[in-house]
Amino acid sequence: MIQDNEIKAKVSPFAMRKGEIKVFDGKDGYVSMNQILQKINVGHINDIHFKIIELINDYEFLTSRQIFQLLQLNNVEIASQDKLNNKLEQLIKNKILTRYYFNSGEGKGVFRVYSMEKMAKYLLNSREIECKWQPSDNAKPVEMMKKKLAGNQLLIAYMRKVKAYVGHQLKPQITAKSLTKKFKPTLSINLNYNGNMISFVYEVIRRNEDWENKLVDRMNLWKDFYDNFVPGDSGFGNIPQLIFVCEDNAHMAEVFKVLVFNKINIDKIKFYFTTDLEQNNDELSNSLYSFVLEEGKYKIKRNEAKILS
Repeated sequence: MIQDNEIKAKVSPFAMRKGEIKVFDGKDGYVSMNQILQKINVGHINDIHFKIIELINDYEFLTSRQIFQLLQLNNVEIASQDKLNNKLEQLIKNKILTRYYFNSGEGKGVFRVYSMEKMAKYLLNSREIECKWQPSDNAKPVEMMKKKLAGNQLLIAYMRKVKAYVGHQLKPQITAKSLTKKFKPTLSINLNYNGNMISFVYEVIRRNEDWENKLVDRMNLWKDFYDNFVPGDSGFGNIPQLIFVCEDNAHMAEVFKVLVFNKINIDKIKFYFTTDLEQNNDELSNSLYSFVLEEGKYKIKRNEAKILS
């Protein structure tokens, strides 16, 4: 498998592209549960296959590379990316998983996205593993899938590279008290830095249609949450740090411009930004950015965050 620092991409694979659509790349037809049980009984579908299903159940959408990295983090022995791809193909053929790719005027995407089918839910339930998947999950639009993929990539990077990492929660539920609304950011990560528990929450932003207005609406919820925060709110012992995950450096500036133009300010925190490709660096201690006012103009500044070393 190509290591993160060997990736030469200048554009994130999870960035939005004009006119992009998702294309079904799974298998049509029907496979019975009896056929699947027979393959389990003879060992053609084994514990590694089940671990793959569990990972996709947890993370919703994953690339094969992300699955490989997560298997390694879970100490599951898998010889190579090719071996994993063979197992994924078995799960696709048996209608346990399904697969998509993205297509646009720039051409077909180079990676595939894996998600669950109903047979996967039945198999997990048979092992008393909670599964909230429903068929409508596979109808999610491109931008929602790419937000999830970008968030998963960031989480995997922290799990692999940040010594202070101690845990995470996918789609944590946040309550905006005054507005009496609940919302779910992509991810929260818990860090233990010199004995102090610190939480980061991540708002993954894509350049989908009308994203600027949607960001303003979202920030009204965040402002309500932070302005009224007391320890214990939404499960946070201390006030969490909000980080915007953007497609690229230009997108960070675009997001900041939306915040400034709409006079969105949260007194209790400072806004920090990062991008998809920053997560490919060997060290993440320099992966966060902020905007500072110098001589009447805002300039982007790379920050040293020792907590992420």
